[in-house]
Amino acid sequence: MNKVEVLFDYIGELPESPVWCSKTASLYWTDILQKELHCLQIESKTHRVLAMPEEVGCFALREQGGFILAMRSGIYLANADGLIEKKVCDNPNNPALARFNDGGVDPEGRFYAGTYWSPRDYNGAFLCQVDADLKTQVMQCDILGANGLAFSPDGQWMYTTDTPNHRLYRTPRTPQSGQLGLRETLKIFPTGQGRPDGAAMDSEGCYWTALFDGHRIARLSPTGDVLEEYPLPVRCPTMPCFGGEDMKTLFITTTRENMSEEERAERPLSGALFYLRTDVAGLVKPTFKEN
Repeated sequence: MNKVEVLFDYIGELPESPVWCSKTASLYWTDILQKELHCLQIESKTHRVLAMPEEVGCFALREQGGFILAMRSGIYLANADGLIEKKVCDNPNNPALARFNDGGVDPEGRFYAGTYWSPRDYNGAFLCQVDADLKTQVMQCDILGANGLAFSPDGQWMYTTDTPNHRLYRTPRTPQSGQLGLRETLKIFPTGQGRPDGAAMDSEGCYWTALFDGHRIARLSPTGDVLEEYPLPVRCPTMPCFGGEDMKTLFITTTRENMSEEERAERPLSGALFYLRTDVAGLVKPTFKEN
């Protein structure tokens, strides 16, 4: 079995949303609690940190350069230095109660971002879409914590998770138009064995999920069967992302949020970034396309 290794000397609070940039052979990620965007050039190990005005739940690289950012108050466009250029929309939730969380880009270049409903008293979170004209619409609701966005290689399925509710969903979609059908539950993860957090898709159509509170990464078949599992030396992985020259390196973010000093001492790598060499290549994450 391939072994999980520490990527470099770094510990964050809530690293999330890793994004690979093949042009620069660099890995980007956000530390939500620290309000920071990070970039690591893999070969040189040059580590750049951009301070942000709010928590960045997720982001994507823009085709023309820079970022599209889902922050607590709304979605914004920023340049390559992280400086805000334009507000796209407000957070459709009450920002005091729900920040943006997981997101990504569909095969045609639309940006998706979901929220996390902090009161946890009902499924109050949303999944939003931003198109090339910067028009925003809510695509799905009845979610407690939006996570795990990924698309099948043929573009006919969108996968999402609701981490607090232990659910993995899939939704049929029409390639090119991006029209979504009815969401269906693909898998409910048993209580006490990890909850599905962020995800990545490989070229064989298998779904790699970070099992938060589950100490491991799992590879699932397109129908939700567990094919492989990889243990981690930390309790809470947050999201995997394929990258590297051959797209066979799986980068993994983890967190130390809400951990006691005793647990941080017991699991000192909580909050670190890891990597795992895989036998199958991952899909390249598309960039956000604007008109």
